[in-house]
Amino acid sequence: MTALEKYDRIEASALWRARADSQRREVIISIGDASLTIADMQDRPLAHWSLPAVERANPGERPAIYHPDGDPGETLEIAAEEAQMIEAIEKLRMAIRRGRPKPGRLRLVTLVTSVLSVAALAVFWLPGAILTHTVAVVPEVKRQEIGLGLLQQLEHLTGKPCADILATPALARLTERLEARTIVVVRDGVRDTLGLPGGTILLNRAVIEDHEEPDVAAGYVIAQQVEAQLVDPLRMMLEQLGLVASFRLLTTGELPESMLRAWAEDMLLVPHAPLEASRLLAAFSEKGVKSTPYAYALDASGETTLELIEADPFVTSPRPVLSDGDWVALQGICGG
Repeated sequence: MTALEKYDRIEASALWRARADSQRREVIISIGDASLTIADMQDRPLAHWSLPAVERANPGERPAIYHPDGDPGETLEIAAEEAQMIEAIEKLRMAIRRGRPKPGRLRLVTLVTSVLSVAALAVFWLPGAILTHTVAVVPEVKRQEIGLGLLQQLEHLTGKPCADILATPALARLTERLEARTIVVVRDGVRDTLGLPGGTILLNRAVIEDHEEPDVAAGYVIAQQVEAQLVDPLRMMLEQLGLVASFRLLTTGELPESMLRAWAEDMLLVPHAPLEASRLLAAFSEKGVKSTPYAYALDASGETTLELIEADPFVTSPRPVLSDGDWVALQGICGG
């Protein structure tokens, strides 16, 4: 596929429709190793089309409309302005056609070609399609159930969630203030925060105990909420567990305890996704929380978090994250 070298990893915007009865959605497409990758605007893969199986529905017309061979219901519409991408696809399709066996060749060659094409579809398209479909159809209640299962599997690493008769109501008020699903404070194991499927956020006790104001803990929670918008915890889990996990969840609605245990042990080692300061600042502004305390908690010098300090949306929070009494109570949630 020497023809790929010129177009390796070029990108363009397009309109993708998964099925004939689906709404079109804006996506980013790129040409990679013998495949056409379709991703959403957050660069999360939605589908992979094998280049040998790409067909054009309207040759010579613009916008160009493509579909996988044998599935005209799934379409990809590329505007005339994306001429470079259209040219690349057409040249690659032409190169692929020239390389195909001519009529009259041995039947064995034809058979091998067919097998390779099916294998390419299985490798490049099927896993991503199953993963994307599974993530899309899993209901919120099932996500929360999976998150609870992971929390139970994490207990031997994090300890049981902290609870206190005075602190628990304060934690509930913090959860409501930040519009979070559930916040769970743990003793150990989590670096600072960890997001689970279903919206549960684990918060290391040190984030509460080692700082004098609740804005720091609120900042860590807000950052985790932003990260969950960019990196779906359920999708990340299924990507790491592999195709079998996606197929199992899709067909039975359940994941075995062994898979949850395996991911629970691995997820603590996954680093946080890098977050743009502009996204964080927008989230802090929306929640009505100062970003400066969180910035200094990340870097006491402020050098690496200067944008969060200088562009803090508030000199003082429009309303306190917690009352002084609630904050003092919350700092004792894990005991002495």
